Amino acid sequence: MHDHPTADATGAVPGLEVRALHAGYPGRPVVQDVDLTLPAGQVAAVVGPNGCGKSTLLRAIARLHRPESGTVHADGADIWSLGRRQAAHRVALLPQSPRAPEAVTVAGLVRYGRHPHQGLLRQWSREDEQAVRDALEATGTTDLAAERLDRLSGGQRQRCWLAMVLAQHTPVVLLDEPTSALDLGHAVDVLELVREVADTGRTVVMVQHDLAAAARYADTVIAMKDGRVIAQGVPRDTVDEALVKELYALDADILQAPGDASPVVVPRARRKDARPASALPSPSPAASAPPSLTSAPSAATE
Repeated sequence: MHDHPTADATGAVPGLEVRALHAGYPGRPVVQDVDLTLPAGQVAAVVGPNGCGKSTLLRAIARLHRPESGTVHADGADIWSLGRRQAAHRVALLPQSPRAPEAVTVAGLVRYGRHPHQGLLRQWSREDEQAVRDALEATGTTDLAAERLDRLSGGQRQRCWLAMVLAQHTPVVLLDEPTSALDLGHAVDVLELVREVADTGRTVVMVQHDLAAAARYADTVIAMKDGRVIAQGVPRDTVDEALVKELYALDADILQAPGDASPVVVPRARRKDARPASALPSPSPAASAPPSLTSAPSAATE
């Protein structure tokens, strides 16, 4: 895993480059022959059905799951040739369901983002403190710094987790379903923050189940199925009826959103005779009738 990253026509090295990546578990391949080249300053959304390898791909990029073969370069460096701490200077990952220490404050959580920068010869510094302040300000969580994380709403907590990732100061940021379990308003807040992160020059890769959100907020859509990338490109050219059908076995209409004309996926209702047969038994007439409170014998009369 020591191939050199590929420079573009201007000589610039891509923010993230993945070549011929294979990863999985004993006897079960999960990610197969994935190639990606993502420039700095852009957002890529990885979409696809559950179990297609999206999270495993992110973990392999973040140096948390060793691939069987292939290379990963972040900001020009071969991630798997670096130590864990050095790799954490290049790539930050926010998993789908992160866990925080009990009773940790928001400021305490964000300080964890500076952990890779600490060592025997480098203790907490003014640079670390400034990085924490900048991350809190960028995510609009400065006023929450002294609050306990477990007492915040879901949307607030997610912004705090993003602040921790930003404090890590990496050129590549990986987000595994950053809007899961959020209502529409908080989801939009997080996605707009993701765009702002990319505008600072970072490469952002996020797993996203909402195709419309992926198409509106990402520069590139990467569609995965059965561990392979089956399509990737600009959302307007990539998200179409055929892709939705192949990914989800679902017929859909693709409309254009007002304003930016980004693709909006509108699933078509499945005909009743085309739906999978239900394994649930039909209720019997006796079971479906509500119990009568007036006719039921009491314990005293039985």
